[in-house]
Amino acid sequence: MPRVIALVLTVLMTATACGAHAEADAASTKPPSAGICRMLTAGDVTRPSNADAAVSCSEPHDSETYAVGDLDEKFADAAYDDPAIDTWAYQTCAAAFPTFLGSDQSTAMRSLLTWIWFRPSKAAWEAGARWYRCDVLGGSATQHSYVDLPTTTEGLLSGRPADPWMACARGKTVASGTTVPCSMPHDWRAATTIKLGEAGDAYPGDVSVKAKTRSYCSESVDAWLGYPASYGYGYTWFGAREWAAGNRRSVCWARTSE
Repeated sequence: MPRVIALVLTVLMTATACGAHAEADAASTKPPSAGICRMLTAGDVTRPSNADAAVSCSEPHDSETYAVGDLDEKFADAAYDDPAIDTWAYQTCAAAFPTFLGSDQSTAMRSLLTWIWFRPSKAAWEAGARWYRCDVLGGSATQHSYVDLPTTTEGLLSGRPADPWMACARGKTVASGTTVPCSMPHDWRAATTIKLGEAGDAYPGDVSVKAKTRSYCSESVDAWLGYPASYGYGYTWFGAREWAAGNRRSVCWARTSE
């Protein structure tokens, strides 16, 4: 089960530490620390646990641990791969993510940054470890490589975020385009997000979500562009899995080179 929310469009170097040190860390039940930086690979982010060695945050890195803690006590006797753990961790990491970046949820969803979460290794789990680790990741977890992050991403999206960290796309359509930083030439910008429901609402179904997203994004982008005579827009919507995990927003894209 994917452990992050990711845009349908995906963005943009990596290496991984290995060997005896990583193996020792994997067996440890000691919780990780926040503020640690690493270089993660596409393979790393598909695994439930990670024991890669830390690197200095002043050196090239593509992830930063922004939140750590104990899993809810209800998981004390849970199976290692219990889907409920993913849902709980998703909600926990997702709530802390925009706060750490100094932004709201809408801005965070429209950035080039996402997050990934890790649990203890299976050996550590069996020994009683019950912690979680949330990492900021320099790009979507579904892509093959990630961008380098600054020394810290804390507060990176506060105020008016810099274009190198915001999501734009180059191509004829959003769906067929390539996501790029908004500081690069582009045809589309992730301009707004729209809310489709409240926390307790049941998932309305794919057809309804897609239809509402199309309608709401048309209106939202029209307003964002200042009600021009003609305009282009696109959208990214999310399904039942993301809804169950707490996401109630879709992303709206404006056709613009600005």
